[in-house]
Amino acid sequence: MKIIRDRKRSFDLDQFLTRPLFAHLSTVCEEGPRDSPVWFHWEEGFLWIIGVPSTDSFPDRIRRDPRCAVGIVDFHRESGRVLHAGFRGRATVEPFDQGIATRLLSRYLGPDEGNWDPRFRDLDDSNVLIRVQPETVVVRDQSYVPAPPVKNR
Repeated sequence: MKIIRDRKRSFDLDQFLTRPLFAHLSTVCEEGPRDSPVWFHWEEGFLWIIGVPSTDSFPDRIRRDPRCAVGIVDFHRESGRVLHAGFRGRATVEPFDQGIATRLLSRYLGPDEGNWDPRFRDLDDSNVLIRVQPETVVVRDQSYVPAPPVKNR
């Protein structure tokens, strides 16, 4: 995996990927590009995404064409923070692994599965995992100095 960084405007990628941020998985199909907002888990150089074949169309698109991109942005308007990691590579559809799924969901929903929304409890082998193997990653801090807050009169 090749990581492309701007020396002056970069950040720690591994630390960034531990945060519960939304990612956008971009895939291709005959009708053109498709984008799916997803939760992800970063482990041993792979991005993992849960796919539900009964409701998600991206597993079938990946089976037909493994080329994909994933964009993750941390944006905070008040501070001007804009951190972006853009992944390009190939994905595969893998059998469901409860351990990976639990680690992924715990980041977003907390460690106590009893408190999770029922849709996320007891996922089974009818689900799949998408394993994204990045070929390149662009890591860029695009933060800016925010405008001062407007005072009410």
